Amino acid sequence: MKPQLAQQAKTVGDVAPGPFASFVRFVVCGGGIGVLSSGAVALLAGTMPWVVANAVITVASTVLCTELHALFTFGTGKRAGWRQHWQSAGSATAAYAVTSLAVLILHLVQASPGMLTEQVVYLSASGLAGIGRFLVLRLFVFAGGRDGGQDRDRDRAFVRKAAAARRRVVPVPTRLPNRVLTPAAFAVGS
Repeated sequence: MKPQLAQQAKTVGDVAPGPFASFVRFVVCGGGIGVLSSGAVALLAGTMPWVVANAVITVASTVLCTELHALFTFGTGKRAGWRQHWQSAGSATAAYAVTSLAVLILHLVQASPGMLTEQVVYLSASGLAGIGRFLVLRLFVFAGGRDGGQDRDRDRAFVRKAAAARRRVVPVPTRLPNRVLTPAAFAVGS
């Protein structure tokens, strides 16, 4: 009789989560760690320069998030390898640059911003960088461990549809009509 603690964890099904489910998981894992990291950066920034504090927290949170994303977000069923850690670190470096640049611009615009303002700017930049990071991780970093490219094709189709939906905008006239619109012009039946 085998002890229950020695048994391997089993995954439910062989299919990785779809793009929407992965994005929700990414937001929960990455967003949760991001909010905690935001507070940690603010605390560390009291003892060292903000950019250094951001770098230290970014490295620690990237390692943790990469493991969570491999196991939970993208459903690879195994821990992240060195390749995934390095590729994830590359996308985190870009996110670090975006957040640092956003806070640097804030400090250029406002000499002494409050902690709340700094956090709003930091979290906004982190959110934008996170969307880009999700796409990189989903389409490139963790795409190889799934069902032979079918997920990658489905993800790319999802991105194309989202981009096409975004391009469908209502045309806005660039010039005003020759006649002046009055409230009477909008009356029903006119």
